[in-house]
Amino acid sequence: MALIVQKYGGTSVNDDERIRIVADHIAHTKSKGNDVVVVVSAMGKQTDNLIRLAKDVSSVHPSREMDMLLTAGERISMSLLCMALSELNVKATSFTGSQAGIITDTVHTKASILEIKPDRVLKALNEGYVPVIAGFQGMSVDKEITTLGRGGSDTTAVAMATALKADICEIYTDVSGVFTADPRIVPNARKLLNLDYDEMLEIAANGGKVLALRSVEFARRHNVIIHVRSSYTWETGTWIKKEDKQMEEAVVSAVTHDTSEAKITATKVPDKPGIAASLFRQLADNAINVDMIVQNTSTDGNTDISFTVPRTDLETALAVTRDALPQLGGTEVLADNEVAKVSIIGAGMKTQPGVTALTFETLASCDINIEMISTSPIRISCLIRQDAVEQAVQALHNAFGLDN
Repeated sequence: MALIVQKYGGTSVNDDERIRIVADHIAHTKSKGNDVVVVVSAMGKQTDNLIRLAKDVSSVHPSREMDMLLTAGERISMSLLCMALSELNVKATSFTGSQAGIITDTVHTKASILEIKPDRVLKALNEGYVPVIAGFQGMSVDKEITTLGRGGSDTTAVAMATALKADICEIYTDVSGVFTADPRIVPNARKLLNLDYDEMLEIAANGGKVLALRSVEFARRHNVIIHVRSSYTWETGTWIKKEDKQMEEAVVSAVTHDTSEAKITATKVPDKPGIAASLFRQLADNAINVDMIVQNTSTDGNTDISFTVPRTDLETALAVTRDALPQLGGTEVLADNEVAKVSIIGAGMKTQPGVTALTFETLASCDINIEMISTSPIRISCLIRQDAVEQAVQALHNAFGLDN
């Protein structure tokens, strides 16, 4: 007997038919003698619809009230799924994030989990129930309802698996695993059967949408085994866990792309110590994550600083940078939201020469200009024009032989 945490995303519980199919899936897992804990997202596009409704009602959206509004989506899913399980004579009981003991910090809309007190969930398991938990949400130390940000249900599932010492955390989605590239762009992309945490972290951080980044970080920290698989079939998906190092690791495992970032440039700021520190401190204090950074060569004692931020934070980041400009001594602030990031990722890159050269040669052969570059030991990322991203992904996927 195993204890399995199963997470079902929005497409998996999109409508009444899908909810009944998910209930069948859970019942089958339970019938094999396993204990099952379920985490659900809101149905389909329900979260987007609630955000749209908030915009229709008002131009002012207090973060506390947005959290109260958006958590309704998961509560609907968990209740309907429990009803579908009851129809199958499977005892099930639903829990909101707060009822499940998920304690967060006080940051509304982007809260971080501090602790889980799963007493009620454990009690339900011991009594033979399937606990169905609303993902994406918790209760702050100030006893306020909070949400965990986009992809928060993945984080809920992995965190709950950690707290319950589950054997496996299964993440069910509309694809059958993690692929060498987005199959919608590269039709011959291959499913990866196994990934190390570090590779999956890079994939999640650089455009791979199968798993939320924070959930992978949580899994690596607590050594939670994740199985990403389709809610439409029983086929094996992608296992994510600490891998024993093979004699020859794949040089490149995947090509990812990300069209959700924008570039900001502060022009002609003084090239002296403390200028960049001051700017990025102010961005950090406004909870803005900065990804890629480039500082140009100094000319006449001045330089340009360019960096990328999530497009959802572009307006705030622009305001912060413009407010800081007089203090920095710069000339102007420019924004560009027509950029995209393409990345190659692979554990074998650490010991294989020529990867950088082949990446740049491949993009050059497609007449694609590279505007910014960032690297890690197992990743190379290039910022390019958004309209060239599909061509870049296809060319890199082919150049590194990922379709073989």
